[in-house]
Amino acid sequence: MDITKFVVQGRDQALLYGDYSTYHKSLSKKLLSCRKKLNIATKNRGKFHDHDKVTAEKIAENHEYVHLLLLTSERAWAHTMSMKSGHTSDTKGITGRTRSHIASRLTKATRAADELVEALSQTDVSGASQTDLLEAIAYASLIRGTAAFEKQSWEPSLRNYATARVIYSALATATNGDLYKDLLTETIDPSIRYAAYQLQTPRTVPIPIIARKAFPQSDSNLVKQINDIDPTILKSDEAKAKDGIASAEGAPKTLTWRSREVNIEDAQIAMAWGAVLAAKDRLAKDLAEPKGRGPYELAGAYDEILMLSQDAVDATKQAIDEMRAEGVEQGDARMQSLQITRTAVNFETISWRIGRSRALTGEHDGAPEEYNVPRKRKGKPAPEAAKPVKEIPTGKKLAKLKEKVALYDGILQNIESITELPGVANDQGLAEQIAAYVKYFEALKALAIARSHAISSNLAAALALINHADGLVDESQSNLSSSDGTSNRTPLNLTVSAEDVEYLQTLLNGELQRHRAIVHADTLRKNHELCTSDAVKQPLIGSLHQYPVGGVNLSHIVEFPPKLATIPVKPIFLDVAWNYIDYPNKAPKQQQQQQQAAAAAPAQADTPERTESPAPAKRGWFGFGRS
Repeated sequence: MDITKFVVQGRDQALLYGDYSTYHKSLSKKLLSCRKKLNIATKNRGKFHDHDKVTAEKIAENHEYVHLLLLTSERAWAHTMSMKSGHTSDTKGITGRTRSHIASRLTKATRAADELVEALSQTDVSGASQTDLLEAIAYASLIRGTAAFEKQSWEPSLRNYATARVIYSALATATNGDLYKDLLTETIDPSIRYAAYQLQTPRTVPIPIIARKAFPQSDSNLVKQINDIDPTILKSDEAKAKDGIASAEGAPKTLTWRSREVNIEDAQIAMAWGAVLAAKDRLAKDLAEPKGRGPYELAGAYDEILMLSQDAVDATKQAIDEMRAEGVEQGDARMQSLQITRTAVNFETISWRIGRSRALTGEHDGAPEEYNVPRKRKGKPAPEAAKPVKEIPTGKKLAKLKEKVALYDGILQNIESITELPGVANDQGLAEQIAAYVKYFEALKALAIARSHAISSNLAAALALINHADGLVDESQSNLSSSDGTSNRTPLNLTVSAEDVEYLQTLLNGELQRHRAIVHADTLRKNHELCTSDAVKQPLIGSLHQYPVGGVNLSHIVEFPPKLATIPVKPIFLDVAWNYIDYPNKAPKQQQQQQQAAAAAPAQADTPERTESPAPAKRGWFGFGRS
């Protein structure tokens, strides 16, 4: 029947683009459509008749009766939430007729939910499964808890919310779905925490323990159904770790940060921190096994601890916000403990982010010059005979180095965010260690950039960067003692071991000597090219704008014999000289004019004289003469 799925999806779809008022209107339309399907809708202008009670026989005939009761209950609940959201801006809260109206709507929703539970409890007639019945009981308990919460009846509210939480937790372990988990974290757990707070329950008590103590153990039938699904959820030894994750009772009570131990003031923080410690042990065991994994597989092992440490950060922030909302001053001991806890969990989270980035860079933090790091393909066996290694193109080498530089930049940004945490800057010893780590990763970044310059034949820049990286490593090693750092067997994090710094220093010393030799050989080659034969060299007059580094060859000042070459001149020179330029294939203008005059004189002598005829008289308009 999917009761929980029907309710949760209906709420999510309606609230995605609207509010509770929109949800209430959509439920009214769905309820009318459901009644029409069941042929029980009141006709237009017809007389209203009270509907019969939904029984197990009707549900067995048509499961649409289950949706009818759920829609009726949800519409009343949505009407309540709509009225509450409309009075959020009231300073005095909800009082008077509005509160009584809200209580009446929730009473109607509770009545419809209880009717559904009563009908489904006859499983042999209704055909409902055990999961359907438990979902109906949990939904009815959730509605009853909401009604008691609005009436400020904290004990009944806590008891009903605890019933809903225990049932949904058992169903979540059986189905491995996120549907119940979202309902628990977003709706039920905050309500349980507030109701327990009103009943003077300490904040250090975890929510699972509060729910187990408030659960009605007297209902033997319900207890039996829950034990059939998960027999450990109602037992006192539930605190045993499941799948390696610390549970509520086994969570740590204190937290140590830089030789200072503080009490964990919130149960959610304790559970999250216990989960982080357990995940840290699992990660150490996983990475200790030699499996021949590549950088991407090693980085994937950090996903779990990153997620759990982020949960601890969120829980700490939520606890601090709740303390501030309650008016707790900053100088209070609880607030001070939470601030230290906040620094510790944030430091741990950022440290594991840096460790994941270091795993992606490769062996020894990417210091060796390796470019071919293939990913493993699942489902394909390794080839029997090793193929000859092909030369990697320059573009792929530069892309790999660019990826490493991006990882080093991310590491340096994470370290900078660590220095901004409260209390880190005042710790001189920690600040010196972090400064040494910064120089170590800056040296690795300079080494990667130097290799890209060397690939691009910019040898002088590569030598300068390697020399700079060597100086940074020397400063880093002087600030790190031999006792600092951890062994290479532990998972990578912010801490850089002395062995890593020593390895990088040895590598940089070798690279520095090698690039010095390469640059020296390149300089000798260029000088040899400058001292080649004079026939190949450019004459001195053509390179007066350049300083002669290799000396001046006075025997080759100009080109002799001269060759035809272009000479750059300004345009105004051509404008002035235009009138004085004569082309070789054309005679001068005066000589050309004299030749034309001499040729015209005999031609005039040969022509006979002609009598000039008088000019015609002017005629009038349209060719007619005037008289």
